Amino acid sequence: MTWKRQSRMGAVAVTATVLAAGLLGPAHAGDADPQGRGGPKEPPKTPVAVGIGGAVSTVDADATAAGLRMLRRGGTAVDAAVAAAAALGVTEPFSAGIGGGGFFVYYDAASGTVSTLDGRETAPATAGADLLLDPEAGEPLPFQEARVSGLSIGTPGTLQTWDDALDRWGRFSLRTTLQPAIRLARSGFVVDETFHSQVEDNADIFADFPASAELFLPDGAPPEVGTKLRNRDLADTYKLIAKHGTDVFYSGEIAEEIAATVQAPPVADDAERVVRSGELSVDDLAGYRVIEREPTLVEYDGLEVYGMGPPSSGGSTVGEALNILENFELDSGDEASALHVYLEASALAFADRNRYVGDPDVIDVPLAELLSQGFADERACEIDPDQAAPKPVAPGSPDGDYAPCGESADAAGAVPGGGSTTHLTTADRWGNVVSYTLTIEQTGGSGITVPGRGFLLNNELTDFNAVPTQGDAPDPNLPGPGKRPRSSMSPTIVLDEGEPFLALGSPGGATIITTVLQTLLNRIDLGMDLPDAVAAPRLSQRNGAVTNAEPAALGTPVAAELEELGHVFSETAEIGAVTGIEFLPRGRMMAVAEPERRGGGSAGVLVPVRR
Repeated sequence: MTWKRQSRMGAVAVTATVLAAGLLGPAHAGDADPQGRGGPKEPPKTPVAVGIGGAVSTVDADATAAGLRMLRRGGTAVDAAVAAAAALGVTEPFSAGIGGGGFFVYYDAASGTVSTLDGRETAPATAGADLLLDPEAGEPLPFQEARVSGLSIGTPGTLQTWDDALDRWGRFSLRTTLQPAIRLARSGFVVDETFHSQVEDNADIFADFPASAELFLPDGAPPEVGTKLRNRDLADTYKLIAKHGTDVFYSGEIAEEIAATVQAPPVADDAERVVRSGELSVDDLAGYRVIEREPTLVEYDGLEVYGMGPPSSGGSTVGEALNILENFELDSGDEASALHVYLEASALAFADRNRYVGDPDVIDVPLAELLSQGFADERACEIDPDQAAPKPVAPGSPDGDYAPCGESADAAGAVPGGGSTTHLTTADRWGNVVSYTLTIEQTGGSGITVPGRGFLLNNELTDFNAVPTQGDAPDPNLPGPGKRPRSSMSPTIVLDEGEPFLALGSPGGATIITTVLQTLLNRIDLGMDLPDAVAAPRLSQRNGAVTNAEPAALGTPVAAELEELGHVFSETAEIGAVTGIEFLPRGRMMAVAEPERRGGGSAGVLVPVRR
């Protein structure tokens, strides 16, 4: 492949078709009362915005507005990211919030460097490899029993991530950046269909915890679409943090309340659910630290692709797959062949992810070899252009001794999808960029709200493997004291000759990796502009017997060609929900969010311009 700078410049502009469809204006009128009865109105969502001075892209219009407010006040991309993330804790509490964690990737324009912060949750100091096992049967607990329990809750890292990022790269304090979210939580937001359905999906869980039921099941049922929902408890919690700093959360009264909630989950008297207690302690909270780690880096078609290193598997798996793809000619003229190679490269990279990636502070992750071109070239030899390999495929041997075609080890198991997360992307007038993915794991996390505090606690520890999955080989992702579970979050920043070209990420559990990878393939290799690259139907192959496919990807000539090559598809309603920013000539930025998935996202720029 030869990547020409001029081809990128031509593709970055919004196409005439997109402009004609009105994507630079509101995606919908945001009328929460279709009968015109004058009820509260949901803020309009705009999936594509082009402008100068800064940009924000999130899944939610209120969060995007909070980020833009910080930029308007003269804040940096980091100030905007924290304000937007705090607002998402109000309007998207089932995917993000201070009860969870995440990974923060930052490009600093002054130094031209990329930095990453690991705000992943940690297991309690008492956690052993048997954390998720039934102590009587010695078998893994059923997933929902493990999830909805104190056992699944790790020490949250989100709030400390915000504080550390602001200290390093922000212009405003945490107190200032929390203000838009405080106002939003107190005044309320309009419930949309996504919020309603997520409550509905978790209603039986929330009903078993009085604090969750009070917040999310007013009058005993999910809030109706178009109604206003307030979270005064969260507003008060944010205000307390704004006044006293993060110490109140990690070593003060909130820490005590979190620990008490985990150790004795406050279950309703009439609940029939078995809710196991956990051992997260105030000492675990007081000892939590965000870690600055080296970003992952691969060169792909002349571009520098930066991602998050372990315990995230996003940077290593996306990076390895891109290195594998470097061995093939990919172009829009033969989309089926390009997608075939993408799916095969994904399976190979996931096999290696499963076998080798975990918390680098606990296990030895061969990251340099996993990201080496030699290893990728050896793995690429296993791809047959004319036939899909039986899945699961075996992991490779990242040992530094690479032949044109290496022999494989025993096959690893497939990786499940699932999980719910959110991603936001920001940029400022100085050229600084943030790509930030944060989560509480499942949609609704553990389902347990800290009484009186207005936020859900995560179930991140279910990201550990309950039992060894690698046969006789060591499993890198078993629970352990203070250990961080492996993640699939893939916040990504792409540079072109040291300057920002693209920043993006997605929610979606293990499908995050394939969503980011396919969006990069669409944008860089298949000639799509970023709005089309985001909107295109998705396929996700994670080293399983079947490939997940969105409905729009099925029943097409391309799908038929892939099936002839041996790919087997399983229909999935939605895969991922990308937000991103592309950097255009003359200082312009294109903020892009989903036009449809998860109800559509919200992209905004500080000063809109026409192209």
